[in-house]
Amino acid sequence: MAGYSRYSDHAEAIDDPEWKKYNELVKQDPDKFENWESLIRVTESLEGGLGRGSRHEVIFQARKVFDEFLAKFPLLFGYWKRYADFEFMVAGSDASEEIYQRAVTGIPNSVDLWSSYCGFKVETCPDEDEVRELFDTAAEFVGLDFLSHTFWDKYIEFEERMEKENLVLKVLAKIIHIPMHQYARYFERYTALGASYPVQDLVSETDLAKIEESLRAQFGSRKEGSDFERELRSRVHQYHVDVFSETQKETMSRWPFESEIKRSYFHVKPVEAKELNNWRSYLDFEESQGNYARIRFLYEKCLVATALYDEFWLRYVRWLYAQGPSHYEELRNIYRRASSLFVPIGRPMVRIEYATFEESCGCIDSARDIYDSILLEMPDNLETIIARGNMERRIAGLDKVLEYYKEILDSSKNDIYVRGAIVAESARLLWTIKGSELDARQMYLMNQEKCMDSKYFWINFLRFEIDLPTSSEREPERYSRISQVIQQIRTKARLAPPVVKDLCHIYMVYLLERGGPTAVQEYKKLDQEVNG
Repeated sequence: MAGYSRYSDHAEAIDDPEWKKYNELVKQDPDKFENWESLIRVTESLEGGLGRGSRHEVIFQARKVFDEFLAKFPLLFGYWKRYADFEFMVAGSDASEEIYQRAVTGIPNSVDLWSSYCGFKVETCPDEDEVRELFDTAAEFVGLDFLSHTFWDKYIEFEERMEKENLVLKVLAKIIHIPMHQYARYFERYTALGASYPVQDLVSETDLAKIEESLRAQFGSRKEGSDFERELRSRVHQYHVDVFSETQKETMSRWPFESEIKRSYFHVKPVEAKELNNWRSYLDFEESQGNYARIRFLYEKCLVATALYDEFWLRYVRWLYAQGPSHYEELRNIYRRASSLFVPIGRPMVRIEYATFEESCGCIDSARDIYDSILLEMPDNLETIIARGNMERRIAGLDKVLEYYKEILDSSKNDIYVRGAIVAESARLLWTIKGSELDARQMYLMNQEKCMDSKYFWINFLRFEIDLPTSSEREPERYSRISQVIQQIRTKARLAPPVVKDLCHIYMVYLLERGGPTAVQEYKKLDQEVNG
């Protein structure tokens, strides 16, 4: 939140003690949502309530508070609405619309936000076509929502206000195909309104041609006359009854999942386990139906409530990846949203998966940049270091990854745990990929003095010596090396007593299972010394 300090000069112009208090708390802990809530509340009440008469400095600071808050929590549609209302009060409709445009870009699938934006547009824009265009755009983003009836009602209300009954019919014709909470009343409205329109206005040309084709057996080539018209309208009505039945079935199949969604909006508080399970089941169901548009819409809807859960981001990108290369740019945008806005960098898995995606596309520099961005914030994150190392091995071979690990070992930044883990990983690669037992052992011996405090180092060194393949001829030599490691652990390593005890137990098991004739004596002696 370094950017917040850019506005400190204007902040000094605000004398309100309570505002200063929360402004300082936000600076100290920008991740605490409650402090932001309080800061916005106090900001809105400055000077008796913000308006056109408020001082320039106060208006400027209020904008920056909203900007910084919504940059950090962009899915909070209610605050976008408050920001738009604020701009309308202090600067007018153009400024307010700019906020709405930013809002629907950040939360494109919010029914409430689009409804507010369209309602605002109806009241402030004299251009009927421009308003209608906005409604059509909104319909593409939220029209499939199970609870989108508030938006569709607003659209119908607008066309009625414009006295465009034919366009009301056109809107209803779209709605009757959508499974949603109040599907039945739209069908009733469509049926009643459509009764006064010719059948040509009630179905597409293609569907009308099919229906007329089905009437040929009864009427031959005749397409005129009251009997034909009556039967044609009856068939068209039956067509819509079938549409209603299908929509009803689709609605009922989704109702069990929709009824379990208690929190469809974003909040920093955890989502209940029961609701997370419901999202998983709902996604399973929608994927089984195979409708791309509906699956994509449900993922976007789900990720409003579960934006802080990397599980759902990873599931989304896996599904989209399976749709083929034509969707890769969309997939890349999803990774960016997750990485830059929602999933904390302290949980790097989404970013690591993003890097592997870029690698799979041949964008190696981009993948390195992603890994480096994680390590810039968390230089000791072993998961990221190993992932980056594995990428270097895949694209450039063993020497490249060993060179990368050496750079880390030579750095003073890494802690003892990371150092021990990198030594163990380097030794593992030398043994399992290069096939050199000597080089692997040398890696441990060379770094022994640097890793006296590392439990990870000593566990892996001991396991390396124990797990090496052997023979009856080589066993005495191997036993000697294992004993030397244990001696180092007991006399030189700077480990906690419980850790030393655990490592000795590993050695004691080795003595009983694979030791020679005198192993049991050594076992008993060590048992007495270690266990008392």
